[in-house]
Amino acid sequence: MDDYEILCGITLNRIFGYEPSAARALIRRFGSPGAVFSQSPGTLDEAFGPFNKFRPLICSSELETSEREWASLKASGCRFVALGTSGYPTLLAECEDAPVGLYIRSLTPPEELWQRQECISIVGTRDISPYGKDWTEKIVRALSFTEQKPVIVSGFAIGVDITAHLAALAFGLPTIAVLPVGIDSIYPWRHRYVAEQIVNTPGCALITDFPPGTSPQAFNFLRRNRIIAGISRATILAESKAKGGGTMTARLAASYGRDVFCLPGRIDDLRSAGCNRLIQEKIAEPITELEALPGQLGLKGSAQRSTPSARERLDQCYSQAGEDTLNTMQQVYSLICEHRGITPEEISRELDIDFGRVSAAVSLLECDGFINTDLLRRCCIDNKKF
Repeated sequence: MDDYEILCGITLNRIFGYEPSAARALIRRFGSPGAVFSQSPGTLDEAFGPFNKFRPLICSSELETSEREWASLKASGCRFVALGTSGYPTLLAECEDAPVGLYIRSLTPPEELWQRQECISIVGTRDISPYGKDWTEKIVRALSFTEQKPVIVSGFAIGVDITAHLAALAFGLPTIAVLPVGIDSIYPWRHRYVAEQIVNTPGCALITDFPPGTSPQAFNFLRRNRIIAGISRATILAESKAKGGGTMTARLAASYGRDVFCLPGRIDDLRSAGCNRLIQEKIAEPITELEALPGQLGLKGSAQRSTPSARERLDQCYSQAGEDTLNTMQQVYSLICEHRGITPEEISRELDIDFGRVSAAVSLLECDGFINTDLLRRCCIDNKKF
């Protein structure tokens, strides 16, 4: 694809960002983005019809703006791939509302990014619970044992999204983050170090269809979600409210004819209401057996390595600490395994062990990577270690 076609693609993407089907109709009619800008004024007037708001934007001044933008992008190592080119994801191109083009930051050339057809999106709430975090990591870990090594796609938001990205990086899977801002920005800013890790890991990428300089706006997230669903062969909803963005992404995936899976939750948990509803409406399949999930996703060759028991892992780490300490650590760890999100106070009451001793055990287990705790000291197993 020559630079002129790229400039024309960038321009059409900017003009028709929220109405990509109109741009696709023009490209189908004239053959390519460059051909759209090569038409005579009369031909364009006929194609657009009278009083069309987009018609005045098909002009040389818009191309000049794109030329400056493209020069800046190339200097920073970004790429732009247009619909119909080899670097554009095949599955996304099947969607009627697919964008005219995508901006990409990656060590890997766009043509190689999409050679893997096993893109699996994992999405969900920002208000992630210990249950949601635990199972998001378990799901990614299970997928990491397959021969195909699927690409984990998500939206880079706090909660389920960033948990999925970090788990993919930890378990050696490629991951693609779809941004709700321009490719020259990172949102949320707190994830900037994760963004750099993604950009500098082969097979991983940051992508967006928003032009450079686009700031985060509420309506950007819905536009972003269609790309997450569109490039993925299947979508997994980990936790989401009934009208949450994750639930909307899953519904979009179903509308594209893609497989949808949901992690069931308690019927009184608002964070699982979206998952439970999609299962009830038979839009999604429930995830009820982790070992069966890779096969349901069409990923073969799953062979998880044998995992030592909790007692064996703790024995290795605390065998020199004395029998009393080892017994306490095993009791605390076992209770956390059984009761995800339990606090040190609850552990102390349940085991009838002094709170100070339990608190010390929890701190030690966290320092040694056996568990994670949140700001409220709710405990869950660290699946990235085991």
